[in-house]
Amino acid sequence: MSTRPLHAVESLADDLRAWLPAQRWFAAKGRDLTDVRVERAEVLSSGEPTLVHALLDVDGELYQVFIGVRYQLPEHLNGSLIGRIGESYAYEAAHDPELMAGLLDLLATSADTGSLHWRPEPGISLVTGLRARPIGVEQSNTSIVYGYHYILKLFRRPTPGANRDVDLHRALASAGSTQVAAPVATVEDDDCVLGFAQRYLGDAAEGWATATASVRDLLAEGDLHAREVGGDFAGEASRLGAAVAQVHADLAEELGTQVDHDVDAGVAEMHARLDAVLAEVPALAEHERTLREAFDAVRAVSAMPVQHIHGDLHLGQVLRTTAGWVLIDFEGEPASAPRERVRMRSPLRDVAGMLRSFDYAALHLLAGDEPDNQRLTRAAEWADRNRSAFCDGYATVGEDPRADAALLRAFELDKAVYEVAYEHRNRPDWVPIPLAAIRRAPGIP
Repeated sequence: MSTRPLHAVESLADDLRAWLPAQRWFAAKGRDLTDVRVERAEVLSSGEPTLVHALLDVDGELYQVFIGVRYQLPEHLNGSLIGRIGESYAYEAAHDPELMAGLLDLLATSADTGSLHWRPEPGISLVTGLRARPIGVEQSNTSIVYGYHYILKLFRRPTPGANRDVDLHRALASAGSTQVAAPVATVEDDDCVLGFAQRYLGDAAEGWATATASVRDLLAEGDLHAREVGGDFAGEASRLGAAVAQVHADLAEELGTQVDHDVDAGVAEMHARLDAVLAEVPALAEHERTLREAFDAVRAVSAMPVQHIHGDLHLGQVLRTTAGWVLIDFEGEPASAPRERVRMRSPLRDVAGMLRSFDYAALHLLAGDEPDNQRLTRAAEWADRNRSAFCDGYATVGEDPRADAALLRAFELDKAVYEVAYEHRNRPDWVPIPLAAIRRAPGIP
């Protein structure tokens, strides 16, 4: 690449404006972009191909992009094309194993590349020469797996200051937790964390895939109950509940707890969220009274224990390994502002998120189909059985979450309100899933 990296990436501004909205990790989908400015661009490896690291200001939001530059683009990278820099092709380098392999070398050697600092965790010696491959299932970030050793998460929307995902993993590793993958390295500049590497759990199965396989087994055996199907998930749900409770206990021990005396402020937040969704989704109006009564019931709580929690817990954020359940991605709710993610919250928020996820696992296969009462009954039975098993397991380590029924119910309904808005915008056929949870109140959990 003959031109300077900053000027080279600046020449791609129009191409980036067209390319960014199509990326899975881009947050402003459906919005016309007006301004793409290059905050910084640095060459990480030169020659053929070249790797350029860029931070982009996109209408006021910071994004991280790794750009590969080649004179000739291999066929397997055609779908990654961004545009042209002179006679060369510029493309999304996260899909290029050759270039991504070099990032591990930078981490292993504790390199400094311009303003970027590549650092292994204290006491960690990284193995190099491993094959790199991207994982294509994530939404808000991009992860690269190195052999069967490490997984490097690249934060596509880095934020200034401490990184919650890194800090909570370090705290749990310090506690000797077996419910997280050990941290091994970070990529940082002077303002924020840009990447985070952990041990790769090669024997892991995603919680969502495991749970939904159980639902499929049940629905294929239409005349059997959930407890009678070979793929019954209740035992795993109980072990998952215990794992979540242990994570909460370890975080409380390492990072402390507080007491929230301003419960009314949290209630006001739930009402405000409901106001916004009611304006967007008229179908929710028939449930307004039930929801507001559930939120107002929380006012009876004079003080609420709070601590650092996962913040976005669901079946897609847990992995089943041969040794047990592991939690991943402690960044918090992606739609929340960074200042909101770092707040201490009730652990029941995590419990409520997982209970909602069991509903989703049970009912998503039926979304958009003609109503089938038998299948709907079986799916609801699966959800109820596993929700109860999760709480049972949680209670073996921590306090039974059902003991604070009013608080848990309010948190779950608040989550369902958020889901109504999300599904209305993105998957209209799935709106009945959160509506079903609201409709069955006050039976939650």
